[in-house]
Amino acid sequence: MPSREDVSYFGAGPAPLPTSVLEEASKVLLNYNDMGIGIAEISHRSPEANKVLADTKHALISLLDIPEDYEILFLQGGGSGEFSAAVYHMVSIWVEKCRKRLETEIEQEVATKRLRKKVMEGLKLDYLVTGSWSLKASQEAARLVGAEHVNIALDARKDNDGKFGKIPAEDQWSLTPTKREDGQGPAMVYYCDNETVDGVEFPSFPASLESKSENDDRLVVADMSSNFISRKVDVRKYAVIFGGAQKNIGNTGITIIILRKSLLPPQSELASPQLLRSLGLPIGPVVLDWPTIAKNNSLYNTLPIFDVWVAGRVMQGLNNTYQAKKILGQEGISQKKSDMIYGVLDKYPNVYKVVPDKSVRSRMNICVRIHGADPEKEKEFLDGASKSNLLGLKGHRSVGGVRVSNYNAVPIPAVEKLTEYLESYARKSANT
Repeated sequence: MPSREDVSYFGAGPAPLPTSVLEEASKVLLNYNDMGIGIAEISHRSPEANKVLADTKHALISLLDIPEDYEILFLQGGGSGEFSAAVYHMVSIWVEKCRKRLETEIEQEVATKRLRKKVMEGLKLDYLVTGSWSLKASQEAARLVGAEHVNIALDARKDNDGKFGKIPAEDQWSLTPTKREDGQGPAMVYYCDNETVDGVEFPSFPASLESKSENDDRLVVADMSSNFISRKVDVRKYAVIFGGAQKNIGNTGITIIILRKSLLPPQSELASPQLLRSLGLPIGPVVLDWPTIAKNNSLYNTLPIFDVWVAGRVMQGLNNTYQAKKILGQEGISQKKSDMIYGVLDKYPNVYKVVPDKSVRSRMNICVRIHGADPEKEKEFLDGASKSNLLGLKGHRSVGGVRVSNYNAVPIPAVEKLTEYLESYARKSANT
């Protein structure tokens, strides 16, 4: 039976966690702060739990330099839950802005009729579909508000023979204009920064989503579940950032959201449930309602405090390791590891084919086919890796192949071990 030190794990999620955090976790699960009970047993409304929340927020703020005008929320439902929450919240803001503008122009009864017409004709949510997760997000939006309100501003498959793997040039995107006759642009622009299944990552924030002026501000919502805290992010460019914890941040159980306070009451007014119902628009469950979660300091319902604690310890560990460099320190390590892996893969093009285009290769999820996607050869590769205690390399069930998930907690020695195997397998293949 191999020990933890013997195994190098590259699973896509739940992902590896720092051994030091797990060792500390094993102690606090039994006895937290000499209380005689474990952290998973304390009340989520206790002073101890509130301190865990505060410490975790502080660690994230410090790591990413999050501005004071942003709120941090912890809730459940995973990234998939936020596919829905983003729609509920951003549509509600859009409708209320539209209603207020109309009521200043015309009497209320006429305004209500005009509002229905504007919702039917003008409500748009823009989606950049670059992989499986952004596709699922767009499908959820269509399910909630109707496909007629979802603008697929980019479907990357159209530029790549029906498969994901490229991001077309921005001048090919069909974003909803922000300056229209009705004075309102899209309710949001949504994209997934790193596609776990397809190995596609945006190299940087899209230039076409940059705010040109105060009246031309696209409300950008980004799913960063699989590359969160792996590189520097200019938080101010986003209205909302969210991520499930189970990749780089912690164990499965919580979702972290960073959003502008201006999107929350009292700075931003939301359409009433009665109005949304009258317009045929959905009303979200309260456990996904950002204003409710924010008002209750993420404690509206029972939050898994242990999961928050793990995330906090992981992020504080990065702060302690990189000091003044903060997230830039981890960004350098992430890039170094991915360069090591891609370097070997590119060295043997007859054996390994990296799936996505070089311009959008993910640093986190490296998707590869072996010998032209030969199923027997890929099984042989995976079996050999398993015998070398290189685990979690099987590609997503929807696409197959091999996937190396290079998350923060994967140490450089594990990557070195993997590259040695890649070299060995390629040389052996060349001689057979």
